[in-house]
Formats: sequence, C-alpha cells, structure tokens
Amino acid sequence: QVQLVESGGGLVQAGGSLRLSCSASGLTFSDVPMGWFRQAPEKEREFVASINWSGRASSYADSVKGRFTISRDNAKNTLSLQMNNLKPEDAAVYYCAVVRTTFSKNPIADYWGQGTQVTVSS
Repeated sequence: QVQLVESGGGLVQAGGSLRLSCSASGLTFSDVPMGWFRQAPEKEREFVASINWSGRASSYADSVKGRFTISRDNAKNTLSLQMNNLKPEDAAVYYCAVVRTTFSKNPIADYWGQGTQVTVSS
C-alpha cells in the first residue's frame, strides 16, 4: 500500500529555516504529482505547495511564496520542502500527500502521510 513518511520537523526561531522530507513507497513515485499541506491548531488543513511528476512545475500558496521551495528526487522517491524565513504563523503539522494536479491552490489529495510538527518561536 502507499506509504508516505514525513521527517524534518522541529522547533526553530522566527527567521530560521527547516527542511522537511517525505519518503514515499508503494507507488510509482515518478508518475504522480505531490504536495505539502499544513494544519495549525483549531484551523482547517491548508495547501502549501505542489509539484508535478517531473519537478519542473510547481505551485505555492500566497502565504509561503518566495520563502518555501518544494522539490523532489524521483530516484530516491523523496519529496522535500525547504522553508526559509519562518514565521510564527507557519507553525503547524505539515503533511505530504499524493495530489491529483499541480495546477490548483486546493488540490484533491488521495494519500496522506502522518505529518511532522513544525514549531516557530517568536
């Protein structure tokens, strides 16, 4: 079955950086678009970024554009999210997901990881 396992979360000061990773198995990773979502306490899960199968096209939420970079390594079945200039409002549980399209700010996701916590201190 499809398994997505996130890692790399932690505590960082505002202005700092973190790099999240998602290891995928049980699917042909290079065939599918992937995405990152996040959910803060008492808020709905929201789209962060997505990337197409080749890595040549990506989409970002306005709130992270210019600070976050999504990438993938199809040889290693790994999705990444480089997060720079983190803000307290970026604190959330971050999830990777298999999405149906890169070209949407609210893509449908078919599979989810268990999430990794990102905490940003001010």
